[in-house]
Amino acid sequence: MKPALREQILTVLAAIPAGRVTTYGRIAAMTEGATPRLVARALRELPEDHGLPWYRVITASRKLADHPGAAEQRERLAAEGVVLDARGRAPAERLWP
Repeated sequence: MKPALREQILTVLAAIPAGRVTTYGRIAAMTEGATPRLVARALRELPEDHGLPWYRVITASRKLADHPGAAEQRERLAAEGVVLDARGRAPAERLWP
């Protein structure tokens, strides 16, 4: 992945406000050429001490992606007031932008 594209993805990620979520696809659409898969790759490759709100990124179906950090993601979102429904979906009104 080109460094400029990664920078665009991380800039969008940093801008997601607390208590809101966005999708891999929405982040991709705000960049110059990223795809949802490239967004996921950029998140997977974040260093451990990054401090970016990776947990605010969800799938297009408003669910958490299947990954090792999903339980932590659910907890962090709940702490910000984003509570998933019985089907595991984030409320539509919490989507950003």
